[in-house]
Amino acid sequence: MELDDYLRVLRTHWVAILLAAALGGAAAFGWTLTQPKVYAATGSAIITTGASQDLGSALVGDNYAKSRVKSYLDIAKSRKVAEYAVAELDLDSSPDGLVARVTVSNPLDTAVLRVAANGSTPEEARDLVEAWISGMTQAVADIENSGAGGGDAESVVALQTLDSAVLPGAPSSPNVKLAVALGLLVGLALGVGYALIKSTLDRRLRKPEDVEREFDIPVLGALPYDDAIAKNGVANAKSDFAMSEAIRQVRTNLQFMDVDNPPRVIVVTSSLPGDGKSTTIIKLAEAVAESGRDVVLIDADLRRPTVAKNLGLGADAGLTDVLVGRARAQDVLQPYGDTDHFYVLASGAIPPNPSELLASDAMHKLLYSFPTDALILIDTPPLIPVTDAAVLTARTDGALVVAASGRTTIDVLDRALQNLDRVNGRALGIIVDAMPRKGAYKDAYAYAYDYSTEGDRKRGKNDTDAQSSVTPPPARGDLAWDHVASADAPAEHPRA
Repeated sequence: MELDDYLRVLRTHWVAILLAAALGGAAAFGWTLTQPKVYAATGSAIITTGASQDLGSALVGDNYAKSRVKSYLDIAKSRKVAEYAVAELDLDSSPDGLVARVTVSNPLDTAVLRVAANGSTPEEARDLVEAWISGMTQAVADIENSGAGGGDAESVVALQTLDSAVLPGAPSSPNVKLAVALGLLVGLALGVGYALIKSTLDRRLRKPEDVEREFDIPVLGALPYDDAIAKNGVANAKSDFAMSEAIRQVRTNLQFMDVDNPPRVIVVTSSLPGDGKSTTIIKLAEAVAESGRDVVLIDADLRRPTVAKNLGLGADAGLTDVLVGRARAQDVLQPYGDTDHFYVLASGAIPPNPSELLASDAMHKLLYSFPTDALILIDTPPLIPVTDAAVLTARTDGALVVAASGRTTIDVLDRALQNLDRVNGRALGIIVDAMPRKGAYKDAYAYAYDYSTEGDRKRGKNDTDAQSSVTPPPARGDLAWDHVASADAPAEHPRA
């Protein structure tokens, strides 16, 4: 994965990452509420050697005090001092338990002993430090005086209080800020780990690059998600400039797919239902018609036909009637739109044997009986549930497979393409549908043309008009529409 991929993963799962961090911080804060509060107080004592008459005596006394401090440090940590503290404070704790609550240290190159003690209340911590220093002083005096000889002689070395303990204002444990900060960091790390694992295990195709990386099939374009089509239907929704430009890109790529032998009869299908194949084929047919070329959209989904319904056309007679000889194609073809180049052949009555009808010679003869200048687009059922699309693709110029961004998985698309390979069907390309316009997986040319000003829309219309003027639409009478599906119409496709 490159840096852009990591950033895309973070942008995709930022909600989960923030939620994990928040949960980590909340868990840490909740943990602090369950912990008992501990207060810490500190004090210190210093080793003295009495008054010095001159500088030399002072230096000797200072060195002697420093040499004794290590011994006094051991005395300060002893049970004897703890017994003094227990007696002074009248505690129920054992000396060993009290030793665990007190820490005595000696700063480097000093004759100072620092005492830190913990307590459940500020007063308890302060009193324990004071009692401990008193116990240390008493223990040192007992030991030093016992070694000074009999009588009234006293040792020149003594331990005196340097700093008295101060009442702590806040508990030292638990440290709420530190605990919450650590909880946030741990939660953030877990959230990022979850995002990376989920992204690694995610097999959904989200952008054209995913298809190109996994399959050796060209991507003809990516269509943005159009909320107007989802709400009002493809016939009633007015496409914005983003959708229009994206479908023009698909049309242009299709024209340049095979210059010497351009595909003329094309199946449009998908892996599973709901991938947007019917909407895609309608938008593509509209774009081709706008360029001035005749296009025939055949609804060959003889199981769940939707084209005529989506376009508001009649569906009583259509493809099945032509195939069984009840009607001629020119009698049931229905014009659509105001371009005079868009014709629709509805499905007609749903037959009990769709696959057999689509694989029949009558179907093949019909497809190649249309004028050679016309583009024939065939809407078929998905590839995985039934064999209709694969059977029909094997006898046409190829298939365009629609994959829904964020819905179609690598495994599903691979299985669909394998179904085409088994019958020697040609996959012309992939069209990625429903590309998000916002978020981490938005595509560059799927949303970049989403202009809102009227001037930009007019400019888009002028671009369309300019394209139409480059290739003047052929006159209606120049096309041999009267020979469509006639008995003597030749089947020109070599896959007959």
